[in-house]
Parts: sequence; structure tokens; C-alpha cells
Amino acid sequence: MDIRSTLRELCDAFNAHDLDRIMAFFADDCVLEMPRGNNPWGSRFEGKRNVRDALATRFEGLPDVHYGDGEHFVDAAADTGMSKWMLTGTTREGVKKEVRGCDFYTFRDGKVIRKDSYWKIVE
Repeated sequence: MDIRSTLRELCDAFNAHDLDRIMAFFADDCVLEMPRGNNPWGSRFEGKRNVRDALATRFEGLPDVHYGDGEHFVDAAADTGMSKWMLTGTTREGVKKEVRGCDFYTFRDGKVIRKDSYWKIVE
């Protein structure tokens, strides 16, 4: 498996807002950890259905969300990769967002089993 190519394809799928395409990369027992939440790890979603629903809320909350300036890094020995990006978008209330962030991905048998997301805090 070429993790770097997979990370690029994932980024393209996120920018297309194509949940079916995104979820094709994820294992059934996947975990998503989003940056916001009441716990040190943010919000955690387990299982493909719950991960899909959580990602759908991202597209609902930021309908024009875009992940630009992508950079992708790989540790093939550990089946991990990281994507850095600049998230831009506008909330439904008209608030513009621009924030640097990254996702840490863990793979098993060519599928994402963990996506752990981080954002800079913009004040």
C-alpha cells in the first residue's frame, strides 16, 4: 500500500465532500477523534456508521469546507501517516474559518483504523 497516495486521495475525497468515497478508505472498526469535545482527546466516534455521521456534521457545519496546502508524511514501518492542511470554510451563520491543522492516520490492511484530528486554536 502507498500510504502517501492514499492520504492524497483522502484529502481529495474530503474536498469533494464525498462521504461514500471517504468511507471506502475506513475499516468497519475505525475510530475518529475530532479536535473539539469535553475530553482530552476531543470527541471520539467508534465504528464506520458513527464516523460517517460525525464527518457528515463537518460538511453540514462548514458547507464549503476545504483542506488546502496539503502536506503528507508517512511512517510505513508503523502503518501511519500524517496530513497537514489549512482548513477554510464558512459556517452556516456566515463566520469565516481559517485554521491550520493535521490528521494522524493509522492503517491496517490498507484501511484507516484511526483518524486523530488536531487544529490550531485561533483567538
